[in-house]
Amino acid sequence: MNQLSNSTPCGGRGRPRDPGIDWAVIQATQNQLAASGYHRMSVDTIAAAAGTTKATIYKRWASKADLATAAVSALIEEEAPPDTGSTLGDLLAYLEVFRNRIEHNRGMGIIGALLAERTHTPELLDLFRERVLLPRRTLIRRVLETAADRGEIRDDVDLDTTVSMLIGSYYAEYITGGSISDTWAEQTVDIIWSGIKK
Repeated sequence: MNQLSNSTPCGGRGRPRDPGIDWAVIQATQNQLAASGYHRMSVDTIAAAAGTTKATIYKRWASKADLATAAVSALIEEEAPPDTGSTLGDLLAYLEVFRNRIEHNRGMGIIGALLAERTHTPELLDLFRERVLLPRRTLIRRVLETAADRGEIRDDVDLDTTVSMLIGSYYAEYITGGSISDTWAEQTVDIIWSGIKK
């Protein structure tokens, strides 16, 4: 799997890039974001932890914001929506993958660190939307578009709002401090599907 597909590496010709260095930098960046937040994130410290140099990092990522959002994007890989043979199955599988990746990779803490910088570093949030939010929303929207083509959901359903409800329910539960049950994905899909199906 290509963990670094959303990074924006810089540089031209020369020796082939070492994917081991790339991934070491991404992991060190994730650790820094989780521990210190974006403002105190140090490219020098990341380089030392990854066993490389600051110059090498900047050959691969154009800026600190570029590196940070590449690290967040690597937490939740892009992939085609799962094909389970049913819309309900596909939605359920997507939400379960989404939750697992968020929880097993300190995702909420890292995402929170980026969102906290929206006033001081607006380009960071722009990159976050471009690399992380929009691609993931597109994946789940495709499942709903297929369901619409099959005539499974009402014609008046707003697909973008439905996507927000499916994914947003996780963030809402997390922020309000409620425990997220093992059946969160199933309950969310069942409730929302009951409101949009024909």
